[in-house]
Amino acid sequence: MPKAAAPAKLKLLTGRAPGRDSGGREVQPGPAFVRVPPEAPEWLTEEAAAEWARVLPGLARLELLKPEDRAALAAYCEAWATFRQATEVVKREGLTIEARQGKLTHPAVGIARAAGREVRAWAAHFGLTPSSEQALSRGADDGDEDDNPF
Repeated sequence: MPKAAAPAKLKLLTGRAPGRDSGGREVQPGPAFVRVPPEAPEWLTEEAAAEWARVLPGLARLELLKPEDRAALAAYCEAWATFRQATEVVKREGLTIEARQGKLTHPAVGIARAAGREVRAWAAHFGLTPSSEQALSRGADDGDEDDNPF
């Protein structure tokens, strides 16, 4: 599966110069969406709502969110909730189950793996993985270098 293109804001945060990405290429700003965070859906599970509350402030501070991102962020948060729940089941019940065929991998192991992959995929879109975090930190402006043109 090809890697999704990073949003213009992420490219600019990691860029070498104003309006340029880390490779020095000009970054097109893209559509002028209103950059305000979306409202959390009322139907989020408790764990998903907690994850929404945990990640929203940082994403909003970087102006990475718009109301139209609500579904993608909700999908990330619910994938996290599924991962957490499956991991708790494995912790409580173990990695295997007894069946007529003998010991089998606990179904929650597969659920946790699938949800973990989904979390990682969604998290990368929002700059929430360690590698995308590093890219953001390299390009983040701390405000202390007023005369640095980059």
